[in-house]
Amino acid sequence: MGEPGLSLRFKVKIDGHDVGAVWTKCEGLSVEYDVFEYHEGGENSFVHRLPGRAKYGNLKLSRPLDSDSTEIASWLSSVITSLKRQTAEVTCLDAAGNTVGQWSLMGVYPVRWNGPSLDTGGNQVATETLELSHNGFLRPSGGR
Repeated sequence: MGEPGLSLRFKVKIDGHDVGAVWTKCEGLSVEYDVFEYHEGGENSFVHRLPGRAKYGNLKLSRPLDSDSTEIASWLSSVITSLKRQTAEVTCLDAAGNTVGQWSLMGVYPVRWNGPSLDTGGNQVATETLELSHNGFLRPSGGR
């Protein structure tokens, strides 16, 4: 059995373009299905529960500000001029930089970017947050 995935850092690629390898927080890797209830006619003790649409949460990524932040700004600038849905790959890395887990997303586009709060009186790490919308997970290559 392999080592558990310690949430140390994440690498993110969008359409093969690397947008940073030091993302320290990743939220929203989720899917939720609507459930429709259909009451069986004449059978009062049974209710059919049928699956409905899938809803995918936005992916929210956070990282400390560094020299790679210009790559994110550049990518955001290019998306503004021609918004198209892209694919993204989020890779969880262990302390040695080896892949622990990987998720591929389709129909990705940015919905929000928050830059750091700049305060000379504070001593916090300057962070940026990128929020991405997507239309679901891609099946891993070789998967069933």
